[in-house]
Amino acid sequence: MAKGKFTGVGLAVGVAIGAGVGVATGNLALWLALGIAIGLGLGSLLGAAKAGRNGRRSDGGDGAPYVGDSGGRGKDPDGGSDSTSDGGSDGGSDGGGGGD
Repeated sequence: MAKGKFTGVGLAVGVAIGAGVGVATGNLALWLALGIAIGLGLGSLLGAAKAGRNGRRSDGGDGAPYVGDSGGRGKDPDGGSDSTSDGGSDGGSDGGGGGD
């Protein structure tokens, strides 16, 4: 499917379901809005899942690994430890692992 096609399909399904539930419950405005939001979210997820199965990458697509933040906590941008990091201790005064 073309890029963005799942978003359109999700929108259409969300509008249909939201309108149906809205008419049934007598609160069309609420359910139509919820149907649109849920449909767009599901369409986006389906598009992302399809892109992942086709080998498309979000990191530039050139096959080179992304070199950036490793996701670790307590590190400043230059790679050193931040002053808020306690070195991995459990917060106790003895620095131990907090066993029995």
